[in-house]
Order: sequence, then C-alpha cells, then structure tokens
Amino acid sequence: MKSVSLSVVIPTLNAEKEIDALLKIIESQSLKPREVLIVDSSSKDETLSIASTYAFVRCLEVKRSKFNHGTTRDVALRSTSGDFVCFLTQDAVPATHRYLEFLITPMLQDASIALVSGRQLPKADARRFEQLVRDFNYPDYPIVRGKSDIARCGIKTFFASDVCSAYRRSAYLECGGFSAVETSEDMLMAARFIASGMRVAYNPNAEVYHSHNLTPRQQYTRNKVVGRFLEEHVSDLMGANEVGEGKRLVKYVAMNLLHEHLFSELFAFGIDCVARLLGNRRGRWEIRKERLEGRSEGRSKVEHKHGSDGQ
Repeated sequence: MKSVSLSVVIPTLNAEKEIDALLKIIESQSLKPREVLIVDSSSKDETLSIASTYAFVRCLEVKRSKFNHGTTRDVALRSTSGDFVCFLTQDAVPATHRYLEFLITPMLQDASIALVSGRQLPKADARRFEQLVRDFNYPDYPIVRGKSDIARCGIKTFFASDVCSAYRRSAYLECGGFSAVETSEDMLMAARFIASGMRVAYNPNAEVYHSHNLTPRQQYTRNKVVGRFLEEHVSDLMGANEVGEGKRLVKYVAMNLLHEHLFSELFAFGIDCVARLLGNRRGRWEIRKERLEGRSEGRSKVEHKHGSDGQ
C-alpha cells in the first residue's frame, strides 16, 4: 500500500488490563500509523505508565468530569495530524494485522466517502443472542450509503460506530466536527456528512472483537441515553425512521434462537428487548417534557413582562 498518513486515537479509562495487548496489535499492523494518541480520562491504574513505554504513543489526559463522547473525541482528532484518523475503544481488539489497512481502503478508493466503520465480531464470552445481534448489525458484505438511501434504509443510513472507525480529516473539519453529546457522536457525524453530499461506508474486512453482556438495568440506562439523543436530534437525522430496523432485528434474533431451540436465551433476549424499549421511551419522554417545560417557562416570562409593561 502506498504511503498513507494515518493517526489512531484510543480513549481510555482504567485500561491497564487491555492497553498493552491492544498497542502490540497496532504495532504489528501492515499499515503503520504515524502516531497513536491515548486520551485518558484520569485513570487510577497503570494505563498511562504502560502506554508511555511505546515510542509511537502520545498521551493526552482529560479530567474524568469533563469527558464527553463528542467533545473529547473532537479535541483528540484536532490534536493529531494524519489525513485519516482512526478511533478505537480500549476493549476493541483488531482481528488481523491488516485491520487499519482494510479500514481506510474505501476512502482511498472513493473520495466521496468521509467515514468508514468496521465489523464488530462477538467475543468468546458473548451470549448467543448477543452473537446474533452482532451478526445482524455487522453483516459480511460492504455497504456505502448516502442521502438517496434515507427513504429505503431509514436511520440505518447513518450507521457508524467509533468502536472501530476512520474519518477523512478534511471532510471532518469541513462539517464542523463532533458536537457535545453523551452518545452516538458517530451517528450524528455520519448524518452531517450525508447532509453535505458525502457518503459513509462499512467494510466487513476491517474486523475487531467487541461485545458486551449487559444486564437489563445496564441496557435500560444505555438506551435511555440513546432515546434522549434520538429525540434531541430528530432534525439532524432528517426524520429517518428507526422502527422498521428494530423489528427486523428482533425477528432475526428470535427466529434463530427458536430454530436452535435456545428457549432460555430467547427469554433473556425478550427481557433485553423490553429494557431497550423502555429505556428508549423514557429518554424520549424526558426530552419532550423538558421542551414543554421550557416553552411554559418562556410563556410565563413573556406574560410577566407584558404585565409589568402595563402597570
């Protein structure tokens, strides 16, 4: 592969059990990054000590209280110099030594592509229904989407994940960068690219191992944050429909579990779905309530002002 200017950014928090192995894998990549930036949120363990033993690693510390999925990553990207910037989470493990090469290949082949996400494979300890969720969300074929796909694909048009992603720096800066959000900064950035006439891609050859076995409570909490995000950014996401995709996911996982006679997993998946749905609805309700309260407060101020003017 011709010379490519690539930076890698890894946000960390108490990652001493993971960071050494991850940096070794990055060091062995066929495409060598010009720099690796560790953005650490005030870890209490040996994360920074381990990372600093690698000559190609630079560390940037941020206060944990100031961490934000959007603004922290924006600061990180602007602190690097590569023409392409790859984001990895500390618990995402590249599956091959060609991961970085595969990740940016779509952008090298097509100048209209501003963002590429990789394929997330379930880890060995993943529950069966979580494996199937990964299979559904991360298929084995490449995808490129733009504005013309919104009517057909709905919210899936903006699918992206900073667990394993790469951005074209020039496109990122042109579209203003990440906003201050608690989740889904990747989806919002994908929507901005698409609104600007660019495209986003998914390359299944760029594989990482990454999955979680979340409890129903954890799933509820996570999806409440997602629900708040989706309600707040309806216009940014161009009113894209998300219901159809969710139904297809549930059907795919449930049918496979039934076929495999994994009834206890099917029950667990049902509980997981309920937690996701309730969390999402709660998050949306909170934003709608806040809007109504804000409008009510605004009307009260106007009425009070008019009353004062009339005295």
